[in-house]
Amino acid sequence: MIEVGSNAPDFTLTSHTGDQVQLSSYRSQKNVVLSFHIYSFTGG
Repeated sequence: MIEVGSNAPDFTLTSHTGDQVQLSSYRSQKNVVLSFHIYSFTGG
């Protein structure tokens, strides 16, 4: 488990535009919020 206030591990994801985004590229430059919406765009 990650402790409150510690750095998140680095990872790379594909954005909604298809670009590769690496978390570490934002370190010390911007605040980052990760938001996951399971089933947001489904009928269920």
